[in-house]
Amino acid sequence: MGKKELKKGVVVDREAQLIEVYLLDEKKNYRGIPRGKVLKKTKIYAGDYVLGSVVDPRTFAIEEVEERKNLLIRPRVANVDRVIVVETLKMPEFNNYLLDNMLAVYEYFRVEPVIVFNKIDLLNEEEKKELERWEKIYKDAGYDVLKVSAQTGEGIDELTDYLEGFICVLAGPSGVGKSSILARLTGQPLRTGEVSKKTERGRHTTTGVRLIPFGKGSFIGDTPGFSKVEASMFIKDRELHKYFREFSRYACRYPDCTHTTEPGCEVKEALKRGEISCERFKSYLKMMKVYLEEVKEVCGD
Repeated sequence: MGKKELKKGVVVDREAQLIEVYLLDEKKNYRGIPRGKVLKKTKIYAGDYVLGSVVDPRTFAIEEVEERKNLLIRPRVANVDRVIVVETLKMPEFNNYLLDNMLAVYEYFRVEPVIVFNKIDLLNEEEKKELERWEKIYKDAGYDVLKVSAQTGEGIDELTDYLEGFICVLAGPSGVGKSSILARLTGQPLRTGEVSKKTERGRHTTTGVRLIPFGKGSFIGDTPGFSKVEASMFIKDRELHKYFREFSRYACRYPDCTHTTEPGCEVKEALKRGEISCERFKSYLKMMKVYLEEVKEVCGD
């Protein structure tokens, strides 16, 4: 059988020896069975694009695995186009330092993050203004920001359209409503852990890695994800500046400037002009484990 005759699918489930493949032209799931060199040499992950043939009404023989554009480690998902980083202003309270760590890590893995603030139905007028302030900070830094309520459905259609044709996974702190957003996007009822009123944290309720089709040719990961990650787990201190995307707009005197103590730093000049947010820069310094008196003068404690 020539390559042109092979059917193309997406691995939507990978647990132990189980491989489930969703055929794009048929919009149907099959049990995937690796054959030949794929069986001997290739590891297969959720998100892999595979080529093969239908053996019977329930079985798909995998002949080839296409080259991946990326592979996330936590969770292990291939060819991710967007990471939906879910946040809330409250319940639980927003922590921009944790978000900035996650954004740096996804920059490192070359996966485009989109920031989605959930539970906007819980906000009063003052809190809505505070959310608008954070929205501007991250949009100015170069990120897309969407606001939704998984409870009421507000903003879900916009998010669905935004994710058209992409393989996506969810990330973000426990309790922010990742499973509830997943249920809204896919229409599938999923188990959700209630947020404890005491801790304002949710309980993990998903195991394994599964991609669910939704919208127009989109897939989203029903995964454990992770609630917290340190950029230092993946990125060396001297390389960190490369993964704050707004820093790349400025040409410092030294190409390898870390934007800390070097002279001729245009990033710090941009900070003084208000072109880079104090919140983002303070996160950067905290990750670098550096304290700068001059930044305190500009941004305060």
